[in-house]
Amino acid sequence: MTNSRNIAAACSLAALLLAVPAAAQESAQQPAPALEMKGAQVTTIAIDWDAARAASPGLDLPPSRDDATADARDALARLNAVTEKLLPKIAASSVPVLLPLDTAALLRDQAQGKAGDGNTYFADFHAPTFFFPGPSGYDAAFVVQPSDVAGRGLNFVRPVEVQISASAVIYELDGPAVDQGSPVPALEAEFPGIRRVLLESRLRYIFTRFGAPYFVSILCSDGERHARHISCREADQIATRFLKALRIAGGAPPAAPAPATPPTIARPERISPDFTYDPPGDLLPGTGMQGHGGRADATVYAAIRFPMAHAPAYINSQSFMNWGNCDLTGLIRLGGHGKDAAYRCRVNELRLFNDETRNYAYPWRDNFCEHRHYEVTQCPGGLGHQGEDIRPNSCKLRNEDADRCEPYQDEVVAVRDGVALRTVGNEALYLMVDAPGEHIRFRYLHMNPHMLDSAGLVSGRVLTEGEVLGPVGDYAAREGGTSYHLHFNVQVPTRQGWLYVNPYMTLVAAYERLIGARGQVVNGAALARSAAPPALPADAMVQANAEPKSAPESETRSDRKQGEDATAAAHCATRFVQGHRRRVCRIDGAEDRGRARRHHAVRAVDRRLPLKSDCARHRAGDLRARHERG
Repeated sequence: MTNSRNIAAACSLAALLLAVPAAAQESAQQPAPALEMKGAQVTTIAIDWDAARAASPGLDLPPSRDDATADARDALARLNAVTEKLLPKIAASSVPVLLPLDTAALLRDQAQGKAGDGNTYFADFHAPTFFFPGPSGYDAAFVVQPSDVAGRGLNFVRPVEVQISASAVIYELDGPAVDQGSPVPALEAEFPGIRRVLLESRLRYIFTRFGAPYFVSILCSDGERHARHISCREADQIATRFLKALRIAGGAPPAAPAPATPPTIARPERISPDFTYDPPGDLLPGTGMQGHGGRADATVYAAIRFPMAHAPAYINSQSFMNWGNCDLTGLIRLGGHGKDAAYRCRVNELRLFNDETRNYAYPWRDNFCEHRHYEVTQCPGGLGHQGEDIRPNSCKLRNEDADRCEPYQDEVVAVRDGVALRTVGNEALYLMVDAPGEHIRFRYLHMNPHMLDSAGLVSGRVLTEGEVLGPVGDYAAREGGTSYHLHFNVQVPTRQGWLYVNPYMTLVAAYERLIGARGQVVNGAALARSAAPPALPADAMVQANAEPKSAPESETRSDRKQGEDATAAAHCATRFVQGHRRRVCRIDGAEDRGRARRHHAVRAVDRRLPLKSDCARHRAGDLRARHERG
């Protein structure tokens, strides 16, 4: 009897053990439970307008001849009336505007009827190249030329942009804590509590005045001299001069208080039979930085229009999917030719191919915090991909064997009403949004800068939600410098200034509105378990992630000698992409030799051409046609 019980118990245990994998497999095939989206946590700042009025200059000056209303007795109203001629719509700012403007001299000259050129009142910084006031604060940008600071021991060779922002709303992030910065004794008397912070490649000065937070920042390079960026030591000298020149220039209390709660996230009721996506933070296995995962952030930071003009579109990795270069973490050839040439990245076991069209499929996969050497405070390791890569509607291959997708086949649109922030020739286009209870900015990358110039998409251009900005490109320092996609990221003002946040769920919500149906979450964790990274020595992974400037070439050379499982050779070069040093390699394995190659020579548009000239419009517009002709 005892033996019978033991046998029965053993059989039951065996059946249970056999049932566990089957149940796990069945659950992996089923959609995951619905993912709950959440709105951004926003704090509204109470502004001390009485203190702002008391700090306004010219209280003892008589009203000018243009002052004909009772508002002339209000110091800020008088100030706005004068400074608006240099700073349009300044009274729209719900935060007192601080700028390096000699407002006392401007008021005096205006009252005497002898106001001069506006640039003369902005100290060393000239008039701002960008000024955007609104119901949640203001943003401004100034450009400092090397000639402006000649003889002051500064050796930078490219123009330097100084940004200043003030916000009536602060986004409270629940991500990793960041360095609170260090005090600045030399400025403490004028700016009590001011802090200096070096964060996300920007030198930042953060202080509070009139109850509002203000941020002054300069993109800089800490350490060795950077070809595009000023050193942070030199940026510090410019920022200090900028801060010492700040004066109140205007602003006014909003007519209506900003909403206290974020708007409801509107989602369609109908379920899409096609659109599926993995949860936020669920990166492709092994593709995080230094063993870290992604950022599981379900926040919808804004109600936006999806940035691609048409569906379908696909969010997934540009580096660790088919035709990707594994972001220089190493790859292993698996044989084959042309489109069927297979390989895998060293960080996982996913089988990839030299066929870029395979990436144009659901489900979506979050790639915020994916392996990149950019500073992102919201990423678990402090480094990673700053946004999401989005592939457009379809891929038109340059040849039928295997090659990159043709650019300029699909359109990119403005996700909200706002104003463009972009200098001529720059690859990055910012869309700045300042609305009641909302202060946010969106960045577009990899569109052709010559086309953007020709279309007049430069600082100050007013944009409307859904307006076509231009075609999707593959531009990263040059034509064909990356794959055919749009890089899209989101920044919000926090207590540390503007920071990158994960836009994944913001894009999911926008896409659902575009297609009129709700997506289904799939169990990405099951794929992660089935494609776990291969066992590698711990020191090998550290070496692959520690150095942002180059791939571990010596390791690649030794692996190439091992036959079919050898790591593919690569022709590498250091380039600067959006001011960041990147090591970019072209795969040159055996499978590439079987690929038919075609070189596309596209004549660059002369950046010195006038933006509105017929020649500029013709050359930029003809790029699409030349690619069509091959």
